[in-house]
Amino acid sequence: MARRRRHEEPENHERWLVSYADFITLLFAFFVVMYAVSSVNEGKYKVLSNSLTNAFKNPTGQPGGQPIAVIQGAPLLQIKPVAKPDKLPDPAVDKKVEQRQKMKNVASEIMDALQPLVAQGKVRLLETSRGVTIEINDSILFPAGQASLQPASISAMQAIAAVLSQSDFPITIEGHTDNIPIATYQFPSNWELSAMRATTVLRLFNDSGVGAERLTAIGYGETRPLETNTTVEGRARNRRVSILIDSNRPEEPTEIPAAAPSGR
Repeated sequence: MARRRRHEEPENHERWLVSYADFITLLFAFFVVMYAVSSVNEGKYKVLSNSLTNAFKNPTGQPGGQPIAVIQGAPLLQIKPVAKPDKLPDPAVDKKVEQRQKMKNVASEIMDALQPLVAQGKVRLLETSRGVTIEINDSILFPAGQASLQPASISAMQAIAAVLSQSDFPITIEGHTDNIPIATYQFPSNWELSAMRATTVLRLFNDSGVGAERLTAIGYGETRPLETNTTVEGRARNRRVSILIDSNRPEEPTEIPAAAPSGR
């Protein structure tokens, strides 16, 4: 008996359509979801837009509020810059500046009183960190090797004292010499000569109305020359009396406590 041949089904070449249809379905579902999300965001945006519009239509922020009238063509308000506050004044600094100016005024009055000597180069005005210094060449004040004022210089010193008596600045009078040694019974060295000359001027100031509590006399001898002592001109310049008008007030002293002894 002959074997019957099996009927073979023809091969299906369109099976890819199934996969393609599934892919299209998923893609459609994806776009549906995206559209739904975008619709929700648009709705929220519309709600926010409506709220802002209503807020600007009612500037007072209250129901029934009156709208603000805006005049067309009105000039815009200029915005003023915020001014920075100035530095707070320092009373101590202001007082120091004021005192310094008063001191300069006193020195200027002294220079006016001694104008003929200033013109001759015998008197100079110097400004230092401490105050104002008036330098007077000793040739118009004292004879060589002596500490007594010449009669012609007494009136000039009294004119200085008259100006200083009207102020309250501390006054320091400094005596200076050249390096030529002196060895007399009254002045064993230039130290004693310079100190005595400064003290002579101090006593005249005090007798002319300057308070003794404001006066100090110092003798420097030859230790602070202005120029070289190798020339006649230099030595003449170094022999001088300096009157310092001090801008600094003496401070109250503060006692330093003694260290406690260490125990053993």
